[in-house]
Amino acid sequence: MKTEIIRTWPGDRDLDKKISPAALAIREGKLVAFPTETVYGLGADALNAEAVKRIFEAKGRPQDNPLIVHIAHEEGIYNLAREVPRKAKDLIDRFWPGPLTLILKKSPIIPDRTTAGLDTVAIRMPSHPIARKLILLSERPIAAPSANTSGKPSPTTGKHVIDDLYGKVEYIIDGGPTNVGLESTVIDLTTDPPMLLRPGGVTLGQLEEVLGKVDVHPAVFGKRITGNPRSPGMKYRHYAPDARLILVEGPRDKVVKRINEMLGSLGTNKIGVLAVYGEYNQGIVVNLGKSTEEVARKVFDALRDLDRRGADIIIAEGIPDTELGLAVMNRLRKAASEIIKL
Repeated sequence: MKTEIIRTWPGDRDLDKKISPAALAIREGKLVAFPTETVYGLGADALNAEAVKRIFEAKGRPQDNPLIVHIAHEEGIYNLAREVPRKAKDLIDRFWPGPLTLILKKSPIIPDRTTAGLDTVAIRMPSHPIARKLILLSERPIAAPSANTSGKPSPTTGKHVIDDLYGKVEYIIDGGPTNVGLESTVIDLTTDPPMLLRPGGVTLGQLEEVLGKVDVHPAVFGKRITGNPRSPGMKYRHYAPDARLILVEGPRDKVVKRINEMLGSLGTNKIGVLAVYGEYNQGIVVNLGKSTEEVARKVFDALRDLDRRGADIIIAEGIPDTELGLAVMNRLRKAASEIIKL
């Protein structure tokens, strides 16, 4: 398959003209990878079951893993959800457009393939101008998981998408690096109290400010589940590099000490380290930064970079799993082959 690459950026005065062919492709049932503020998405018309089927095929995605439907305006939610409760409206007022996905009872117009047979639908209004413009020009709600091979680190640059999906999709819109770097927060509003299914750029504390009590699904902390997942990111191993990833969790000084000991004992110069606090004189060290926001923005790119540089093993420092750190640790725990808790 021929893949067209469209290079643009937020604020591009020629944006409409550049991405119009991609919007037409969405209407025709084709696949378009595009940037959002979280990660790149692989999009198709959410109301076209055959187009959605192609998303699963291009990614190698399990058929029971539901997709998130992206809209450009708040009004779009009323066509896709059977009901929009007061709590949903409160969250929309506070966090949309942005990295928050709402789980609601689905409208009959949504194909079962989009929701993996569930009676609920995941809906988000992204804030990224290219994503919003693509939805508007296509005049379709766009179903989109991350634009990568299923199970691999999520794509935060156009190059990541090209590496994984070139030749498998009709269009890739390269709009530069994403801002958040992690997938959206997913909150289930069909339960009482609401339940956090996947942590992301909107934190648990921020949700509680609006909703009051919020339950947290055990999958958020790495517990494996059986049966159909109600959200992406719950059931399967995700975000994993080709290298074996070892996550070391615990007090900061003990984590740094243990990693230095491991670097001295593993006997290979192809060990990568994802560093936040520690200093290391061995291995291929990638510093993720000191703020949690910077770590979130860089972690997927760092995993891909260490694969590219030939690391056989990657050792990652754990960080406190509070606020945005909960989302970072959720991704690292899902990706890890081994977790060491000190």
